[in-house]
Amino acid sequence: MDLKQYVYTGNQTLDLAKWPTLPPFKIATSEIKTAIDKNIKQLASYQDKLYAQSRYGVLIIFQALDAAGKDSMIRHILSGVNPEGIVVNNFKAPSQQDLAHDFLWRVHQVFPRRGQIGVFNRSYYEDVLITQVHPEILLRENLPGIDQLADIPADFFSTRYQDLRHFETYAAHCGYKVLKFFLHLSQPEQKNRFARRIELPDKNWKFSEADIREAAYWPKYQRVYADVLQHTATTQNPWHIIPADDKWSSRLIVSQIINQQLQQLPLAYPQTSAARRQELQQILHQLENE
Repeated sequence: MDLKQYVYTGNQTLDLAKWPTLPPFKIATSEIKTAIDKNIKQLASYQDKLYAQSRYGVLIIFQALDAAGKDSMIRHILSGVNPEGIVVNNFKAPSQQDLAHDFLWRVHQVFPRRGQIGVFNRSYYEDVLITQVHPEILLRENLPGIDQLADIPADFFSTRYQDLRHFETYAAHCGYKVLKFFLHLSQPEQKNRFARRIELPDKNWKFSEADIREAAYWPKYQRVYADVLQHTATTQNPWHIIPADDKWSSRLIVSQIINQQLQQLPLAYPQTSAARRQELQQILHQLENE
């Protein structure tokens, strides 16, 4: 599978309307599930070494509009990972404590430690996404000089984009690999998924009127997402734009990319020194003779 077609490094103006929401391949669902199972086992192997070595860390970010399949994506492709080696966080509306600090403060509170895979189901990118669609949210942050919407400077979001790029570069310098995925969903498919949440009783719990209200801002979200992805994608930390109208295909693509990226890390189990091996043999001998 050619994974380069899903990589966006910000080297061209981004028009999301020109990016497909369906994959370029047609594979039977049964074959896709078999391939994903294989990827899950491979990821478990990588994660075991990552955890044992405790030298590198991985942060996986999922951004998307409502109903794009973030939750099920995480549930399926990370199902084989040791729970001790993974932490998942969902960035909802900031709390009063969050608002009392800088906008990246809450990220540091939940950033994965070395040896862990951290997953952000939505992320710090919400602070440049929803705030552009609903800029009144910024008034809650008590930012210097911003008391009304007219006070928001023209370069406000450009500055935040710069902060996010620098933050991810900083993470890379510290030994973290940051993988960013945008699940690209079409408007008709989003409507279909909302309808199923209403029609199927076992999915009623997933339906929220708030999702419908936000769906009314679809054109603006498309423009804002394009702007955010374009200005925060770099060669070192690109965005992966994943066609998300077919959930199983999107899971296959993402699982392939994650494994490809972890394969690039020099993961290995810690080496045991000769002195330590001798010590362990003495302990073994003692255990056998008790």
